[in-house]
Amino acid sequence: MNHHITAQHVRVVGENIKIGIYPINTALQMAKDQSLDLVEISPKADPPVCKIIDYSKFKYEQKKKQKEIKSKAQKTVVKEIRFGPNTDDHDFNFKLKHAINFLQDGAKVKAYVHFVGRTIVFKERGEILLLKFAQELEEYAKVEQLPKLERKRMYLLLAPKSKKK
Repeated sequence: MNHHITAQHVRVVGENIKIGIYPINTALQMAKDQSLDLVEISPKADPPVCKIIDYSKFKYEQKKKQKEIKSKAQKTVVKEIRFGPNTDDHDFNFKLKHAINFLQDGAKVKAYVHFVGRTIVFKERGEILLLKFAQELEEYAKVEQLPKLERKRMYLLLAPKSKKK
């Protein structure tokens, strides 16, 4: 920006300006005459391209665009459902209904079996429980990650199926 530009000659663009290649002193004077800033847009070009603009307004517009892009980005919600290796059918069905609601709302579901103490010997039971859970939710979700054991938890990640238009 302005005096920090190191090139000797620059291509100047902007409003109310004859586009062309000028010495850096002339380009700075042109910007000063309009009470604006000389900003280097493309430093790798030969010669570098500079634009005569109001720099603070330019930065404000950039921030505004970034904020708009960020607000339009889709935020993913991950809901967790916890099982024990000895979960009964009634509890399983109860948690299954909750998972269906979460998936219909568009949230991902992370179901996990938590092994406490000596229950770690029932790893197969936990895996069977999670696979059964995934099978029951087949019409609502797709499996993003198959059952995986990490320390004392075996978890499964489900994502909602996209709605057909």
